[in-house]
Amino acid sequence: MKEQDIIVENRDNSKRTNAFRGMTRSLINNMVIGVHEGFKKVLIVEGVGYKVNMSGKKLTLNVGFSNPVEFPVPDGINISVDGNNKIVVESIDKELLGLTTARIRQIRKPEPYKGKGIRYEDEHIVRKVGKAGAA
Repeated sequence: MKEQDIIVENRDNSKRTNAFRGMTRSLINNMVIGVHEGFKKVLIVEGVGYKVNMSGKKLTLNVGFSNPVEFPVPDGINISVDGNNKIVVESIDKELLGLTTARIRQIRKPEPYKGKGIRYEDEHIVRKVGKAGAA
C-alpha cells in the first residue's frame, strides 16, 4: 500500500511469477470495483410458455419441464425479475456472480434450432437450419 494505491510487484522476473502478479492485480481490482460499483448480469428466458418468478429466496423457472424448477439464491447474490422473462442478477463478488448465472443458464441452455432456453442478454445464439423438406 502506498497512500491510496495498492501496488503489486514481483519478487523475481520469472514468467510464472509475472502471471501470478497479473492475476493477483486483477482479483484485487475486481474486489475494489465490486464494492464500489457492483457487478450485474442479465439473463433472458425465451420460449413459448416459459416464465420466471421470484418468491422469497427461491427463483422459480417454468422452462418446459413437467414441473417448475426451483433455484435457491445463494448468499451475496440479489436476483430480481423484470416481467416474465428477464432475470437481473447482481453481486459485489464477480466470481460468485458468474458461477450463479452459469448455473441458472445450465437449467435450460439455449438450443440452436428455435433459440428457446435461458441466455445472457448480450449472447448471440447461432441458429441452425432445420430438416430439409422431403420431396
